[in-house]
Amino acid sequence: MFRKKAGEVLIDLLIEWGVDHIYGMPGDSINSIIEPLRKVQDKIKFIQVRHEEAGALAAASYAKLTGKIGVCMAIAGPGAIHLLNGLYDAKLDRVPVLAITGQVESDLLGTDFFQEVNLERMFDDVAVYNQRIMSAEQLPAVVNQAIRTAYTKEGVSVLTIPDDIPRFEVESEARGTSSFFVRSEIFAREFDLEKARQLLERAEKPVILAGKGAKGARESLLSFADQIGAPIVITLPGKGVIPDEHPFCLGGLGLIGTKPAYEAMREADTLVMVGTSYPFTGFLPNSAKTIQIDTDPSQIGKRYPVDVGLAGDADKTLKWLTTHVTRHHDRSFLERCQQHMKQWWARMERQAENSSTPIKPQRVIQALQQVAHEDAVLSVDVGNVTVWMARHFRMTEQQFIISSWLATLGCGLPGAIAGKIAYPDKQVFAVCGDGGFGMTMNDFVTAVKYDLPIVVVVLNNHKIAMIKFEQEVMGNVEFGTNLVNPNFAQYAEACGGIGYRVEQPGDLLPAFQQAVSQTKPCIIDVLVDANEAPMPAKITFGQAAGYAKHMVKELFAERRIDLPI
Repeated sequence: MFRKKAGEVLIDLLIEWGVDHIYGMPGDSINSIIEPLRKVQDKIKFIQVRHEEAGALAAASYAKLTGKIGVCMAIAGPGAIHLLNGLYDAKLDRVPVLAITGQVESDLLGTDFFQEVNLERMFDDVAVYNQRIMSAEQLPAVVNQAIRTAYTKEGVSVLTIPDDIPRFEVESEARGTSSFFVRSEIFAREFDLEKARQLLERAEKPVILAGKGAKGARESLLSFADQIGAPIVITLPGKGVIPDEHPFCLGGLGLIGTKPAYEAMREADTLVMVGTSYPFTGFLPNSAKTIQIDTDPSQIGKRYPVDVGLAGDADKTLKWLTTHVTRHHDRSFLERCQQHMKQWWARMERQAENSSTPIKPQRVIQALQQVAHEDAVLSVDVGNVTVWMARHFRMTEQQFIISSWLATLGCGLPGAIAGKIAYPDKQVFAVCGDGGFGMTMNDFVTAVKYDLPIVVVVLNNHKIAMIKFEQEVMGNVEFGTNLVNPNFAQYAEACGGIGYRVEQPGDLLPAFQQAVSQTKPCIIDVLVDANEAPMPAKITFGQAAGYAKHMVKELFAERRIDLPI
């Protein structure tokens, strides 16, 4: 009677779980897994990346976009170590990812053999499930448990598989388990709902802060906002939960947010946090009554004091509140916020229409807006580019992903690769700074190899520009932020893609229009103004004083003037 080897069983189980592609780099300690994977390329496609970090970032991005588990693979030692950054991105943004890593053979463990690393210890902090496979018979149950745990705990599962295990046959007495998971339906206690209702009845200046957890609850969120007359402020991970130009939307909050959102929070007497555990509490009201809605009770009150916690699904909770709270007829606070937002958009429009050179970053986002479809996927990197996209790109139905909690440079390109694999018929853009793109640009050839016609937009100012601004706000002289970049358009051509170099504002829109019509991966390399600071919506005295101090230091540094003792 034919019995399958453990490597074959592993691949069969991944297929049962609906996995259709894996990001990775083949190598000696996973060759016994790569071989059975090779035989089922019609069911699970192997996406060979050029760096395992990009594979892990792509797996995390795929999970963010689809809700399905992202899978990445690496050899023991260096390959597994390279996965860590992408896995921490998945952990902090709470999405399901499975990492499969090789290991030295079982009888060599503990001998300090070539490429042997204590992977269980290394992955202990990042993983919600972290196991080394000890036998072929153990593998089926552990694989199922790893994937089930990643889904239910919204995190990273790691399976470390010694090189000999996949070659062993799985005996018939191996423990059998189920290849599926179930979700629970969470709803807040009636006692807590009633407390929230009473608090909302007394609200005169309510504000809603909506995060990622409110996605999928758009209609109930808008109905609730209308019922209580509240503007909606959006966190960065929640961008797109409602359209940016919706009458209730005040945009983002914090250093990358809008002035109307900042002002609304200053005035608010009642705050409703929906699906967010917002960390920058200095931007939240000082003394507002606060209601927090979250499916995870451990997040409620974790970072900001709340008066009422509602542990429940956002959609169902908001529907209950809308039904039970008396409609607020005084719309004066909401209308004042809306007027401020109209003025803000007019200000953003003026910035985007600036035709000076070097090109203003805001103008690049305006060009992107003109060609992006309603259902486009936007994978945004970290840095100043985050500010420009958060403030200036007006979301409608697009999907927006970013490394929101880890904020790791280099996430833009892997996210776009994952986006095109997930949605081959949609436009997919990577919007990157030159610093972020430089971190993972080697995997542009991965997009070329697999015929993924993504459009990579590089805001090229030869600077780590956000750090330049941070140094200046501290009152310091800029240091260590200059970059020496290649011509990214020529790089695209060298890789087998298509490149556009844009130095004049008038060439921006034609370059975008040509790029989105291509069937190959493209890079639009835009030379932008390095001195365009991502100024906060509201500048504090400390920031202004620090910037002034920096300017004085720059003056003396440039003229080499010695200050008197």
